[in-house]
Amino acid sequence: MTFGATPTPPPRPPRRSAARRFLPLAVIAWLVLEVWLLRLVAEAAGGWTVFLLLIAGVVAGSYVIKRAGRRAWRRLAESVQSGTAPEPAKDGGNTLPMLGGLLLILPGMISDVLGLFCLFPPTGKLLRRRAEKLLTRRAARPAPGSLGDAFQQARMHRPDGKVVQGEVIRDDEPPRPPRQDPPLTR
Repeated sequence: MTFGATPTPPPRPPRRSAARRFLPLAVIAWLVLEVWLLRLVAEAAGGWTVFLLLIAGVVAGSYVIKRAGRRAWRRLAESVQSGTAPEPAKDGGNTLPMLGGLLLILPGMISDVLGLFCLFPPTGKLLRRRAEKLLTRRAARPAPGSLGDAFQQARMHRPDGKVVQGEVIRDDEPPRPPRQDPPLTR
């Protein structure tokens, strides 16, 4: 008869999340639907119409991305010149216009409609509010074992499964002297 700790069960491989499992299938379904819609439009209006629509989407998307990039660069330059931190934009910034422009550049009708939803002010505001709500809810509670959780606390897992929270303090290293940088001259 052996006395000792009960053996731990063999580790199971981590389960794949639903997003990692279904994302490739969703992308393939989206591509098939895009090609099918382009073919329907080509049969109804002609191949040149589809070609011109795709070219117009690339031109409009490039213009939107360029404009949003210039606006972001201008705001950054103004904040650097004034010596203050950049303030958050009142309209949510340039994320949705950039995403809308990227979706317009991608060939296809569904991506063009989604890109226009990002650029149209009422739907853009709705998308921005939903994204903020989702991100603040996720940021409020980091998932255990995630990178956010690792920055909040240090954990040591013991063989019996208990978690000991703590902080590592090293006494064997001497403290470093403070840096003595020369003064900046102008």
